[in-house]
Amino acid sequence: MNAPPRIDYETIFLRAPVGMCISENRIIQSCNDSLAGMFGYGRSDLVGQSFRVLYPTLEEFRRTGDRIIPIMNAKGRYSDERIMRRATGELFWCHVSGHALLPNEPLGPGIWTFEDVSEKRPVTAELTPREREIAALLVEGKTSKVIARQIDLSPRTVEMHRAKLMRKFSAATSSELVHKLVGIHLPR
Repeated sequence: MNAPPRIDYETIFLRAPVGMCISENRIIQSCNDSLAGMFGYGRSDLVGQSFRVLYPTLEEFRRTGDRIIPIMNAKGRYSDERIMRRATGELFWCHVSGHALLPNEPLGPGIWTFEDVSEKRPVTAELTPREREIAALLVEGKTSKVIARQIDLSPRTVEMHRAKLMRKFSAATSSELVHKLVGIHLPR
């Protein structure tokens, strides 16, 4: 009887077709070729770096961390789509999923995956950091009231940002805005 082939998990991690990394306290401990290539860095450039280098602004990095903590504490995992930044400065939509390796340590050791979804959802308008954050939450199907509670703004302020997004994307309705944000352009 033949023994099953030995599985080389390190090679699988390094060559996986989706961006992956191991982190601790939002510092990249190890990453694969796909993650480095997606963001335009070499692997050695990212190891030891804060996730901050992957975000458009420091403010977005901080707010995302604040949003992740209660969800990771409750579920042990987190997933969303957000606008990230390549080494060149180009902004792109990215699907991000993470899993905490230790209970009750949401930003402790964890494994994260990153998938570039820019072909399905191009970044087509110049958005402020707050507009990017609200756009990502609108895509998740959240209402202005829920968004306001989640990011500690008034519902009226969220509505103001939604109105600006609608103008920037030439959307007549909130539904059309969401479709444009996800890259589905409706016929007129």
